[in-house]
Amino acid sequence: MSGAADTGDGTSAAEDGTTVVGLRGVTKEYAGGVTALRGVDLTVREGELLAIVGPSGSGKSTLLHIVGTLDRPTAGTVHIAGHDVAALNDRRLSALRAQHVGFVFQAFHLVPGVSARDNVAEGLLYSGLPRSVRRRKAAEALDRVGLADRLHHKPHQLSGGQKQRVAIARAVVGEPALLLADEPTGALDSASGAAVMELLRDLNREGATIAVITHDTEIAGSLPREVRIRDGEVVADVRNPSSAPSSVPSSVPSMAAGAEL
Repeated sequence: MSGAADTGDGTSAAEDGTTVVGLRGVTKEYAGGVTALRGVDLTVREGELLAIVGPSGSGKSTLLHIVGTLDRPTAGTVHIAGHDVAALNDRRLSALRAQHVGFVFQAFHLVPGVSARDNVAEGLLYSGLPRSVRRRKAAEALDRVGLADRLHHKPHQLSGGQKQRVAIARAVVGEPALLLADEPTGALDSASGAAVMELLRDLNREGATIAVITHDTEIAGSLPREVRIRDGEVVADVRNPSSAPSSVPSSVPSMAAGAEL
């Protein structure tokens, strides 16, 4: 019931330059006869803001790993940012992940004793950019998330909400085609969580493509698109009319087209 991989005009979703994620018939099985995903179809287009929502054990974490290229499916096809994941060896897959996918996790994963700026600059470690350029871009990313005055603060000097903002800055500093936010408010109080969600909406309005993986139905219902997953299957893919639609400024360049890896 999710977005079909066929665009209706004779081209596949993977060939459509506006498609960031194209999954078709994706199944994931583990040893012992456990099937985590069952024939999932999902298309995410550039500039979308969506929730992938489901209870514990529904398969949403497995779906995150597949979309984030952290794992490969047992069956089906996966296209990320114009690339067929099955056609990439491990080295090129790592390059795809580094160039096109940003991750935000519930646990922040910041390096202790390292400044906010250098934590963010770590997101560009494999970019080939000089250290001075990485640190400049990190400072710009922190300004973008409202932490221009926290460049030199270390994680223990930041609140939970500020730590998550640093993690988001690290995820977007390389301008990935896709930002995957896995339970981004799970470790935060309600006020900090609301602020982080508003930041994600702001980034989306600036052109970022964002998928929020959550078990929180309230968060899911507040986003423009809601993909519900249960027992490894997409059981609903709906637009939420009460949510303001995401918009992509015409000045934002396309980030979905595949680059040479």
